Amino acid sequence: MSDDDLSDPALDTALVGDDLDTDPALAAAVLEIEGHVAGAGWDQPGRLYALVETARLVEREPSLAVQAGLADASADGSLTPIEQDQLPQERPLEEMLAEMAWPAEVAGCVAVVERLVLPPGADDELPADPEDAEAFARSHPDRQEVRMVAGVTRAGATYCALRLRAHDDDTSVVTGSDLVPGLVELVRSTLDDRTDEEQAP
Repeated sequence: MSDDDLSDPALDTALVGDDLDTDPALAAAVLEIEGHVAGAGWDQPGRLYALVETARLVEREPSLAVQAGLADASADGSLTPIEQDQLPQERPLEEMLAEMAWPAEVAGCVAVVERLVLPPGADDELPADPEDAEAFARSHPDRQEVRMVAGVTRAGATYCALRLRAHDDDTSVVTGSDLVPGLVELVRSTLDDRTDEEQAP
């Protein structure tokens, strides 16, 4: 756990509510993923989802689309999340994101992580040793356990959803376009154009 995991100024303004100008397809995908992950409870490893255009998926994989209940004209313009289920659990997801790139048919990406977050100013008290820092964070009286869901599309749209463990209900999920800028930028970097040799999702 890095110091950035422990204190995120973006959370200071997270309770301002939703953005009016956003990509509805991305927002729907992020909220679908957030609800799905929330149903499995807390203390989960990081998760990663590729977003593909539903219409393209229906066209290219019709039998798979039927099995997933996607063969519907109303799916036009929507995005379908596909979980990447073979991620190594011994490495932080943020570290892996910095090394990844998606193939062109992937329209977007969503990352899910749980982190301890401390209030502003608490990072000045963090011990230098990572293990001591984590112990300090876990014992801090004002710590918050947060699940962060950050999505980005190739078109440049962003959307995030945050759930606090202390307020673990659907009505308390906070949404917005850039609530966790650091995670958003890491997700965005996986959609940058790179050579085929560098693409390894």
